[in-house]
Amino acid sequence: MAHAQTQRSKVAGFQFKQFSIAQCSTAMKVSTDGIMLGAWAELGSAQQILDVGTGTGLLALMCKQRAPHSDVRALDIEPDACAQARSNVAASPWPEIEITQGDAQHFDSESKFDLLISNPPYFDNALKAQDDKRNLARHTDSLPFSALIDLWQRVGHVNTELAVILPREQGQELVKLAEQAGGHLRRLCEVKSTERKEVSRWLMQFSWQAGVCEKQLLVIHAGDYYSEDYRHLCREFYLRF
Repeated sequence: MAHAQTQRSKVAGFQFKQFSIAQCSTAMKVSTDGIMLGAWAELGSAQQILDVGTGTGLLALMCKQRAPHSDVRALDIEPDACAQARSNVAASPWPEIEITQGDAQHFDSESKFDLLISNPPYFDNALKAQDDKRNLARHTDSLPFSALIDLWQRVGHVNTELAVILPREQGQELVKLAEQAGGHLRRLCEVKSTERKEVSRWLMQFSWQAGVCEKQLLVIHAGDYYSEDYRHLCREFYLRF
């Protein structure tokens, strides 16, 4: 989806209500996808949160704003992304957020997380760009969906949940992989750019506990403006909402 229309800063970044995001060193910029996920994910009573593939640090910062007493960590494989995320975190009200450079497929932690959140790469076998950093951010080579499910199992516990946003087709693939591992889709929000458009994104939250899936529909735009539902969802972050 198109990049979010938050207020742009003079350093090619975005200014939110409580923090700002510089993004000159990261391949993938702030997007509507990331903002929606950070605002929509149900944090509950999560005390330990892991942002997987953090990029600019956006999701880690959004989670910390929503749950200031939680311990938020963030992980990314790309060194420049980690440096950018650390800079954004250091300039925020929550400099204690820990940014770790590493491969999710080999990441481990002594503490167990209550929630994993990720806006993962989803291009598979597609034409790749010349920029290696952009490829890492965009293609599943760096974070296969199976590795995301494995990480959820490895660094979590029986009540750990996983919140993700993906295009619908890739979302269906992730649901199958989660079910094969014993997980269940607990919440699903289908996202449309406009009322007349087809569903383009799935916001998903998985649990190890079986239950009825809570389903929602979100339309982002109403005419030339953001819809009331979208404004309500993201009101704690956008400057002008």
